Amino acid sequence: MIDAVIKVGGALLSLGDALPRSLAALELLSSEHSFVVVPGGGPFADAVRAIDEHHSLSSDDAHWMAILGMDQYAILLASRLRNAELVYRRGEIARAHVRGRIPVLAPYRWLREADPLPHSWDVTSDSIAAWIAAEVGAQELILIKPSAHDHREIVDRYFERARPSALRCTIVTPDMLSGSWFPA
Repeated sequence: MIDAVIKVGGALLSLGDALPRSLAALELLSSEHSFVVVPGGGPFADAVRAIDEHHSLSSDDAHWMAILGMDQYAILLASRLRNAELVYRRGEIARAHVRGRIPVLAPYRWLREADPLPHSWDVTSDSIAAWIAAEVGAQELILIKPSAHDHREIVDRYFERARPSALRCTIVTPDMLSGSWFPA
């Protein structure tokens, strides 16, 4: 049973110590909760957006390139998160937990095989994290973002269709990750 999917937004990379503080909070949380870390796209997806603007990529190419950007961020997160294990598919998540590791999902392989979402810039790592949460039976989806305003204003346009209605969603900022921040 997975308590949560926790998406670590790529924008945290450009916010001073936001990423190290977020990862430290996840390390503490891992002793009490079972979760999988899903990377955002951040500057890796932004690079694909810039290339798309200048070279008019097909929707398919832009989609898969942006997801490969998530894999790049997953590698970075796994290298910075103590006791992390880079995983690529659903079954590997459970095996990482059995070994007492924090699974960090590089989603390209799994998504390429399943191909569950539209190939559009309306779908970002938020919708991908929601889809993953549904697939692993998570109770909660936690999005770590620079801002915690109303989630309808800061998630992608496809998010509400990707998120099952029973899946609780909480948006937190790095500043909120102290003390007892994990949703009940």
